[in-house]
Amino acid sequence: MNSALDLPAVLRSVRAAHPAWAATAPAERAGMVRAAAAAVRARADDLAVTLEKETGRPRASGREGVLAGAATLEQYAELGPLHRGRSLQGSPEATDLMIPEPRGVVLALTPWNDPVAIACGLLGAALVTGNTVLHKPSERCPRTGELLGEILARHLPDDALRTVTGDGQTGALLAAAPEVAVIAHVGGSKTGRHLAAVGALRGAKVLLENGGNDPLLVDAGVDPVWAAEQAALGAFANAGQICTSVERVYVHRAIAREFVEALCAEAAAWNADPQPLVDARQRAQVHDHVTDAVDQGAEVLVGGRVPDGTDATYPATVLTGCEPSMRVLREETFGPVAPVRVVPDFDTGLAEARTGDYGLAATVLTDSMEHAQRAWRALPVGTVKINAVFGGAPGGAAQPRGRSGNGFGYGPELLDEMTTVKVVHVRPAPRRRDD
Repeated sequence: MNSALDLPAVLRSVRAAHPAWAATAPAERAGMVRAAAAAVRARADDLAVTLEKETGRPRASGREGVLAGAATLEQYAELGPLHRGRSLQGSPEATDLMIPEPRGVVLALTPWNDPVAIACGLLGAALVTGNTVLHKPSERCPRTGELLGEILARHLPDDALRTVTGDGQTGALLAAAPEVAVIAHVGGSKTGRHLAAVGALRGAKVLLENGGNDPLLVDAGVDPVWAAEQAALGAFANAGQICTSVERVYVHRAIAREFVEALCAEAAAWNADPQPLVDARQRAQVHDHVTDAVDQGAEVLVGGRVPDGTDATYPATVLTGCEPSMRVLREETFGPVAPVRVVPDFDTGLAEARTGDYGLAATVLTDSMEHAQRAWRALPVGTVKINAVFGGAPGGAAQPRGRSGNGFGYGPELLDEMTTVKVVHVRPAPRRRDD
């Protein structure tokens, strides 16, 4: 489905399917989503192969993302029937009920960097709460999105979930459609700002997880080799194409030399088996940021060169001598680049880590509980990770800030975002006067 001429019919079909799906018992909806999750697990290899062909993500890594998506669907199959409202008693004979209801049609616009896992979060939460869903995957991985949709739809009623492929224009047409009650977007900040304006104009709920410029703050008391391992994992995993990748590093000068040496060794190890970026356009953006930094005085210690060959590989790159004016510190690079800025003390590093318009996540490596407490309170981001660049409890949620978006993503809180509350005041009618 990639023709704009088909979109009105698709929108009508998904909207028409909503009343029956909303009226389906929550446990029955959950059972269908659970069956769909099992089917995704069974087709994990097929999805990973398709993803590798479209984005270059290695098959083993892609399979991990598919299985994470299946686990998320299973999680929402468990949480959906437990989602509940509240009740209030204003007087002995009256009760107020706060009842969550599905919003209607959810438009899920999902990215290419982890397309199955991210889509399963939005689709799972929307479906178990009784919404019908129109899913448009990124134009960089359309067949992965189509295959996921085919697998899921076999276990759902007709038109409860439809998948539409297309470019940004298709997404804009769908977002502007009056049938859409919720716009859920994971992707770039520029698109997110446009969608926020569209939603505001016509009263649609808008959930956004957009770009980030996540800092890593390395304190003086930590093991510099361990800190370098964490920095490399955060900056180079999936070729730096993770929403919460480490985008900028602030290291205390007391351990800077050892840290940088260890980080260079880590980068060289990652470069022994490099992963391509999604395409040449993305690689050009990454190299532009590196070139801008070098032009302003940064030094390339590892990488920093576009390799020969036809794929979009870019080496894990370590930059030192980075200054706040450089794009590589101000903007989201979204590639395997670790720009290092040496700071004289923890307070300076924390102050610089707080700068910028994004507010997705941040990481602090420290052996000081005082510094950890100060940092998580001061950093203006939705998620702060202490002593681990990745991780989090199952069922965890995140709420980005600033240019990084708004609304909860994942966890039980996403069920709240996908529903709206109706308050019902109930009290008995008075007796007839002639009784």
